[in-house]
Amino acid sequence: MARKSGGGRDEDAAKRPKSSRQLRVGEELRHALARLFERGEMRDPELRDVSITVTQVDVSPDLVNATAYVMPLGGADRDRLLAAMKRAAPYLRGQCARMVELRHAPELRFRIDTSFDYAGKIDSLLRSPNVARDLPAPVAPDEEEPAAG
Repeated sequence: MARKSGGGRDEDAAKRPKSSRQLRVGEELRHALARLFERGEMRDPELRDVSITVTQVDVSPDLVNATAYVMPLGGADRDRLLAAMKRAAPYLRGQCARMVELRHAPELRFRIDTSFDYAGKIDSLLRSPNVARDLPAPVAPDEEEPAAG
């Protein structure tokens, strides 16, 4: 297997589809983290009363590392949230190990989910006057289109 010099990382690993095991473990970890955040039993005061959504958990092929994509309610204080989650990662890993049946709990990393920002950007582009003039006018529910025929 050919490897490129990129810190020993297999360049083809990013192109391969995720295995069913990776997907299943990622989903179980997502549910476990969501339950932990829902309970609000965090020791860190910055995580205690914050509503956090866990949108996805990506697990490495060897199940050693996991990246959880999170978003605070309203998207406020993202940097402070990430710092608090980084501090709480060992605690969260231990809790996930108890909740998800794995030999070894993966090392948790947290990232802000930017898909909401991207969706908002696409929505604003679609609503812009330049794009709206190229789209057909919406048909009202009470108006009938003439039958072709």
